[in-house]
Amino acid sequence: MSIPKDIDNIYVHKLSSDKNSTDFLIVIKKSAPLHMHANHTETIYVIDGEGEFQENNERYMIKQGDYLRIKKGTPHAVKVTSIKPLKVLSVQAPEFFGKDRIFLPEKE
Repeated sequence: MSIPKDIDNIYVHKLSSDKNSTDFLIVIKKSAPLHMHANHTETIYVIDGEGEFQENNERYMIKQGDYLRIKKGTPHAVKVTSIKPLKVLSVQAPEFFGKDRIFLPEKE
Protein backbone atom coordinates (compact mmCIF):
# COMPACT_ATOMS: atom_id res chain seq x y z
CA MET A 1 0.00 0.00 0.00
CA SER A 2 1.27 3.42 -0.93
CA ILE A 3 1.04 6.27 1.58
CA PRO A 4 0.52 9.70 0.01
CA LYS A 5 3.62 11.90 0.31
CA ASP A 6 1.62 15.13 0.58
CA ILE A 7 -0.20 14.44 3.87
CA ASP A 8 -0.09 17.41 6.22
CA ASN A 9 -0.32 15.55 9.53
CA ILE A 10 -2.51 12.43 9.78
CA TYR A 11 -3.32 9.78 7.19
CA VAL A 12 -5.88 7.06 8.01
CA HIS A 13 -6.53 4.00 5.85
CA LYS A 14 -9.22 1.47 6.81
CA LEU A 15 -7.83 -2.05 6.36
CA SER A 16 -10.88 -4.10 7.36
CA SER A 17 -14.06 -3.97 9.38
CA ASP A 18 -16.78 -6.21 10.78
CA LYS A 19 -19.16 -6.09 13.75
CA ASN A 20 -16.34 -7.00 16.16
CA SER A 21 -13.62 -4.52 15.17
CA THR A 22 -12.23 -2.10 12.62
CA ASP A 23 -8.54 -2.10 11.66
CA PHE A 24 -6.72 1.04 10.50
CA LEU A 25 -3.25 1.93 9.30
CA ILE A 26 -2.55 5.40 10.74
CA VAL A 27 0.42 7.57 9.81
CA ILE A 28 1.10 10.66 11.94
CA LYS A 29 3.69 13.27 10.94
CA LYS A 30 3.32 15.70 13.86
CA SER A 31 0.72 14.82 16.50
CA ALA A 32 -2.72 13.43 17.26
CA PRO A 33 -4.63 15.73 19.63
CA LEU A 34 -5.98 14.70 23.01
CA HIS A 35 -9.18 12.68 22.55
CA MET A 36 -11.04 9.66 23.86
CA HIS A 37 -13.41 7.05 22.50
CA ALA A 38 -16.79 6.78 24.22
CA ASN A 39 -17.59 3.25 23.07
CA HIS A 40 -14.38 1.67 21.83
CA THR A 41 -11.24 0.08 23.12
CA GLU A 42 -8.28 0.96 20.89
CA THR A 43 -5.33 -1.37 20.51
CA ILE A 44 -2.20 0.07 18.89
CA TYR A 45 0.88 -1.65 17.51
CA VAL A 46 3.73 0.70 16.52
CA ILE A 47 5.05 -0.29 13.09
CA ASP A 48 7.59 2.52 12.67
CA GLY A 49 8.69 5.81 14.20
CA GLU A 50 8.74 7.13 17.76
CA GLY A 51 6.59 9.43 19.85
CA GLU A 52 5.64 10.76 23.25
CA PHE A 53 2.33 9.15 24.17
CA GLN A 54 -0.06 10.65 26.69
CA GLU A 55 -2.60 8.41 28.41
CA ASN A 56 -4.66 10.12 31.11
CA ASN A 57 -2.02 12.24 32.92
CA GLU A 58 0.90 9.89 32.18
CA ARG A 59 3.42 10.47 29.39
CA TYR A 60 5.84 7.89 28.04
CA MET A 61 7.86 7.18 24.93
CA ILE A 62 6.67 4.70 22.31
CA LYS A 63 8.69 3.12 19.50
CA GLN A 64 8.63 0.40 16.85
CA GLY A 65 7.32 -2.88 18.27
CA ASP A 66 5.39 -1.33 21.18
CA TYR A 67 1.84 -2.53 21.89
CA LEU A 68 -0.74 -0.41 23.71
CA ARG A 69 -4.32 -1.03 24.79
CA ILE A 70 -6.42 2.05 25.50
CA LYS A 71 -9.70 1.39 27.29
CA LYS A 72 -12.82 3.27 26.23
CA GLY A 73 -13.16 6.65 27.90
CA THR A 74 -9.38 7.06 28.37
CA PRO A 75 -7.96 10.41 27.20
CA HIS A 76 -4.93 9.91 24.93
CA ALA A 77 -2.71 11.80 22.48
CA VAL A 78 0.66 11.44 20.78
CA LYS A 79 3.43 13.79 19.64
CA VAL A 80 5.86 12.41 17.06
CA THR A 81 9.50 12.69 18.17
CA SER A 82 11.23 10.88 15.30
CA ILE A 83 12.29 12.36 11.96
CA LYS A 84 10.13 9.82 10.14
CA PRO A 85 6.36 9.66 10.71
CA LEU A 86 4.81 7.42 13.35
CA LYS A 87 3.09 4.48 11.64
CA VAL A 88 0.68 2.34 13.67
CA LEU A 89 -1.86 -0.42 13.31
CA SER A 90 -4.95 0.70 15.24
CA VAL A 91 -7.70 -1.79 16.07
CA GLN A 92 -10.98 -0.35 17.35
CA ALA A 93 -13.38 -2.75 19.07
CA PRO A 94 -16.28 -3.08 18.51
CA GLU A 95 -16.76 -1.94 14.89
CA PHE A 96 -15.88 1.75 14.50
CA PHE A 97 -18.27 4.11 12.72
CA GLY A 98 -16.31 7.30 13.43
CA LYS A 99 -18.82 8.89 15.76
CA ASP A 100 -17.40 8.21 19.21
CA ARG A 101 -14.15 10.20 18.99
CA ILE A 102 -14.40 13.08 21.46
CA PHE A 103 -11.71 15.76 21.27
CA LEU A 104 -10.63 17.21 24.61
CA PRO A 105 -8.92 20.45 25.63
CA GLU A 106 -5.14 20.12 25.90
CA LYS A 107 -3.71 20.41 29.42
CA GLU A 108 -0.46 22.26 30.01
